[in-house]
Amino acid sequence: MPQPASHILMVRPARFHANPQTRASNHFQQPAANAGASATLAAQREFDGYAAALQAAGVQVQVFRQPAGLDTPDALFPNNWFSTHADGTLVLYPMAAANRRLERRADIVAWLQQQFAVRELLDLSPYEAQGQYLEGTGAIVFDHTARRAWLCRSGRSQPALLAPLAARLGYSMQVFDAVDGAGRAIYHSNVMMAIGPRFAVVCLPAIRDVGERQRVQAQLRRDGKQVISISLAQMASFCGNLIALQSTAGEAIIALSSRAWAAFSPQQQAMLAAHGRIVYAPLDTIETLGGGGARCMVAELYLPSAPAHCSAAGHAVAAAG
Repeated sequence: MPQPASHILMVRPARFHANPQTRASNHFQQPAANAGASATLAAQREFDGYAAALQAAGVQVQVFRQPAGLDTPDALFPNNWFSTHADGTLVLYPMAAANRRLERRADIVAWLQQQFAVRELLDLSPYEAQGQYLEGTGAIVFDHTARRAWLCRSGRSQPALLAPLAARLGYSMQVFDAVDGAGRAIYHSNVMMAIGPRFAVVCLPAIRDVGERQRVQAQLRRDGKQVISISLAQMASFCGNLIALQSTAGEAIIALSSRAWAAFSPQQQAMLAAHGRIVYAPLDTIETLGGGGARCMVAELYLPSAPAHCSAAGHAVAAAG
């Protein structure tokens, strides 16, 4: 049973701005605030600070750079286009926005295949041609402890694609509907739900159907989670967009943005801190313009090591793209 990842991949932005191609579905974006070169510089500072905080906590961070020649403003959210799994499976996902499809990079796939034992490359991207989308661990919240795959249904998180994937990986599937305060579907599951080995942060008020809300809460509790329910306002502050990691020494870590941490009540902060060392950094520009945060910026590396690279080490290794 895989523990939280201690090795992650991140993509440093070369050009950052609000993505007009995702604005219609991602209502966490606020594109009116800050733009142009100043937004890129601010996002780069935030990225560097967050990556450094994770490294200081003992997480192994592999940094790739966004190719400068492509207009891929969401490239710093690599968890949406691929996921890795402890059985050696590397999954590539179908993305809704045309410019997000450009984020899939052959050099990153090749690096993963070189550094790790990739036993199967499962490419779901051809479903884009059929108008079907499943945007990685933005769409899917994997509970690796309970072997359950959670999905909040939306146009970018479609259960029809998750069902065969979950079965192939040996996970059960749990699907629900959730909306924001204006009644709009929440585009990605990971902005309203985060699951660690023994805790779950979830915006229960976003699940309007009372019976469904009770079923979600009951299942999480049966899976051994302490349920930390957040409000719609806390969800808007990215309290649901956190990630459970661990250091290379095995210390439990919970990573989130400074905005999210400040939005938790003292009682909720204490509950979270009981499950791991809290690591946070300011991500205001990235959250405001990108509509994603601390969890979205991290792609976990669960693949088994390739024999030739078992002793390979290195925290931040930048690769040009």
